[in-house]
Amino acid sequence: MNGFTQDRPSNDPSNVVAKIIKFYPNPATSIINFEFQRDYNNSFSLLIFNFMGKKVYEVKSTASRMSINLDEFYRGIYIFQLRDKNGNITESGKFQVVK
Repeated sequence: MNGFTQDRPSNDPSNVVAKIIKFYPNPATSIINFEFQRDYNNSFSLLIFNFMGKKVYEVKSTASRMSINLDEFYRGIYIFQLRDKNGNITESGKFQVVK
């Protein structure tokens, strides 16, 4: 028998990391909302990339609740990154724009 163990995700609810930001609706048509759930400070920046990796939107100093107009966004999948003041990604996710 060897001393190696296999890492498996735990189903323990205390092991779940709470999200910093909530976004809705998903899929979105004309507006998407971002709302901080915890750890808010305005030094965060929010970046949105299209699925090809091109940055299409950026907010340097976030508010605790933001609504982003999607009129200039094409239909498709977008990825957002929440970054701290040092540029480190603290959270990311994806949302869909349907028109």
